Amino acid sequence: MRWLIWLLVILLVLLQYRLWVGDGSLAEVWGLYQQVEAQKAENRELHERNQALEAEVQDLKQGLDAIEERAREELGMTRDDETFYQIIEEPEVGDE
Repeated sequence: MRWLIWLLVILLVLLQYRLWVGDGSLAEVWGLYQQVEAQKAENRELHERNQALEAEVQDLKQGLDAIEERAREELGMTRDDETFYQIIEEPEVGDE
């Protein structure tokens, strides 16, 4: 009867070892869960960025307002009937 108890104790220890330390242990599962959550967060951010880019592409394809805005902001373009004024401020002279 004693050898059966010892056998069961050894079996329990081996099973507990695998649960806490071996392949598929709780620590490994927890680490994988954290990696999945981090990847989901990154995917959400990328999805939002893709949606914003898609909306911008649709604006550029459909309307001239978006194209005009880009031409003004990025290329400094003006219409034929507009006058462009550039104001250059002199740098302030500090106390020496």
